[in-house]
Amino acid sequence: MTFTAALRRDWFANPRADILAGIVVALALVPEAIGFSLIAGVDPRVGLYASVAIAMVIAFTGGRPGMISAATAAVAVLVGPLVREHGVEYLFAATILMGVFQGIAALLRLDLLMQFVSRSVITGFVNALAILIFMAQLPQLTDVSWQTYAMVAAGLAIIYLLPRLTTAVPSPLVAIVVLTAISLWTGAPVHTVGDMGELPSGLPFFALPDVPLTLETLRIIAPFSLAMAAVGLLESLLTAQIVDDMTHTDSDKRRECAGQGGANVVAALFGGMGGCAMIGQSVINITSGGRGRLSTFTAGAVLLAALTLAGTLLGKIPMPALVAVMIMVSIGTFSWNSIPNLRRHPWQSSVVMLATVATVVGTHDLSIGVLTGVLLSGIFFTGKVRTMFGVERVREGETATYHVRGQIFFASVDRFSQAFGRESLRPDPADHVVIDVTRAHFWDISGVGVLDKVVERMRRNGRSVQVVGLNEASADLVDRFALTDKTGVEIGLAPHA
Repeated sequence: MTFTAALRRDWFANPRADILAGIVVALALVPEAIGFSLIAGVDPRVGLYASVAIAMVIAFTGGRPGMISAATAAVAVLVGPLVREHGVEYLFAATILMGVFQGIAALLRLDLLMQFVSRSVITGFVNALAILIFMAQLPQLTDVSWQTYAMVAAGLAIIYLLPRLTTAVPSPLVAIVVLTAISLWTGAPVHTVGDMGELPSGLPFFALPDVPLTLETLRIIAPFSLAMAAVGLLESLLTAQIVDDMTHTDSDKRRECAGQGGANVVAALFGGMGGCAMIGQSVINITSGGRGRLSTFTAGAVLLAALTLAGTLLGKIPMPALVAVMIMVSIGTFSWNSIPNLRRHPWQSSVVMLATVATVVGTHDLSIGVLTGVLLSGIFFTGKVRTMFGVERVREGETATYHVRGQIFFASVDRFSQAFGRESLRPDPADHVVIDVTRAHFWDISGVGVLDKVVERMRRNGRSVQVVGLNEASADLVDRFALTDKTGVEIGLAPHA
């Protein structure tokens, strides 16, 4: 594809929809960024400037068009201790190093680790995020006036009913504009964006972190940077996969890793904290019609313009309007068909999904939840492969042939050993034993070790042993690690292997 064609596809395939969707996302980013700043223990402008910088940079460098990246809670919760003990300048330095680590991850192709994340884990991740997004709105719905509930209901009505009349303008944007106008006209006693924290005035400016360039500084920030980089990449790659599914398109995960790194470095140099992809805002963007890079860039640019030119008006947006939008995001994000699938899918898949949801919701830590799901998936897969194993014994004259099928690795070595038993104790012991592994595969040194054990045991009991049918990979493993060739036992490669 030529550069011009790629530019048109990624940036200008549908500019009107991208710009309108970006405006909706920009307005929804404000309370989120302020809230994440408070979690990290920094001034609101740190989160807001980060959202501006990350969104605008990732629009050019990211590998998933239409995905929104900005300051996030997943990163904010990690840096609180660093800010409390060393100050915000160390946060900026840690964010730069975070970006460097993410660039290294791209070079090492760590994005390929996503291949080990099962569909059940992704579904659990999505459902957990939907629950967390909804739970985050509860403080805005507790001990508030009746007008708040009325405006949330009105906002949801506009969001869901307007598309039946027209889709020319994103319904979330209409809901925000209409409810803001009603709030200003009636003076309703509802919380506004400005109540969450003071909005910054003026443009962010370039500055290097004011920290000493010493090994001690590196020792302080490195653990935080590594954790931020890992969590940021994990959430970004999972969100990219979700957006891929929503849009039925593919993305460049390696480019996304590098792009996240570059965006975080730029954010830190302009007074921002670290961030990553945001599933909530990405869903808002996609459902509002945003598909291209222009939507992501518009979100950052509109947020910057609103902060510098219309900060006062921005602060008057009623929180019920944004709560309605986020409830819509929560409902749209949750995988509702996963509920009936609990009975239709294998129980192992359901357990993985539920464990991922429970861990993420219980800890509010996406990385721990995903790690739990991946570990459970690995355990269940290992158990399943372990049972896909069998041995059949055929006696012909003085020769007993054992036909082995399945995977021989650390989890199946006991079954392999037990399947042979003690040949000399059988009612019809054979003088010569052939172990045919044509339909088997040896995966690790545990598998080679149990083959050694079985052959040596039979040899001690007076049997002559021949192993045949090793495929090329298994034969190479046996040649390198087996001891049987040193004990006079023949190991033959079958002609058809």
